[in-house]
Amino acid sequence: MPSIEITAKSLEEAKAQAAEKLGVPASQVKVTVLEETKGLFGKVNLRVQAEAPEPKPAKAPKAAPKAKAKPVEEPAPEVVEAAPVEAAAPAAEPKRKGLFGKAKPTEAPAKPEAKPEAKAEPKPRPSTKPAKEDSDSEAPQTAVATDADGKWFMETLQRLAVAGDLDVKAKVTEISGKYVNVQLDGRDVAYLVGKHGEVLNALQYLVNIISTQQRGNGVRVTLDGNDYRLRREQALEKLAHSIAEQVKSRGEEAVLDALPAFERRIVHKVLAGFEGVHTYSEGEEPNRRVVIAPAE
Repeated sequence: MPSIEITAKSLEEAKAQAAEKLGVPASQVKVTVLEETKGLFGKVNLRVQAEAPEPKPAKAPKAAPKAKAKPVEEPAPEVVEAAPVEAAAPAAEPKRKGLFGKAKPTEAPAKPEAKPEAKAEPKPRPSTKPAKEDSDSEAPQTAVATDADGKWFMETLQRLAVAGDLDVKAKVTEISGKYVNVQLDGRDVAYLVGKHGEVLNALQYLVNIISTQQRGNGVRVTLDGNDYRLRREQALEKLAHSIAEQVKSRGEEAVLDALPAFERRIVHKVLAGFEGVHTYSEGEEPNRRVVIAPAE
């Protein structure tokens, strides 16, 4: 009994589709519901199995008996005299066999190839790239920020605020070494600080990238808004002293969470005069961390 699966909205529709596909009247179709699903606005879809009886094969008409063919008498074969056999041609030179038994023509022996002369390997040139500078290093820098640098950072931040339709004002508060400290004030400054200073860090990174591409003088900016940096610096100082005391008493290293470069510098600076411990950084950005270790 042939059967098929059909998806329809009702049993009547399923029977009609099955009858058309099976070539039988709808009254002879037997339907079994396999799955019923409801869609949006109460619409129902049915997946059914439809069966129908196999049609009886029609009897083929009997074929008429075939007439027997009379045997045809073949004429007697004619006797043909054999022609004289000529002398056989000389045998050809045997051929070499290749892959899969294919014959290959005989080739002359190949001449031995001359060995290539050994070439002297070029000596590696010494690298001319400067060594990667540690972003936590407190060594003196060649770049020195000026009032012109402070003005450039302030104007760049002001243009970004206008492009973002934000009520924010940028003001230079300090120029120290190669760093320019800029304070952000205004009604929308909270949007530029974000949760845990994430937006402020991202904006600071973006502005420093722009400065590197356009100016390339090594001067960098440090942004602050709503005194977030001040409060963060105080929290880092407190945390660094607390962990340093534990390292000193236990004699074991402690690894801080990943910090941006300017926050790692705060920890290094705070613990530079702390007796009994020393600090260093390990890892790659953005997962570089400060390690507080017992003094050797």
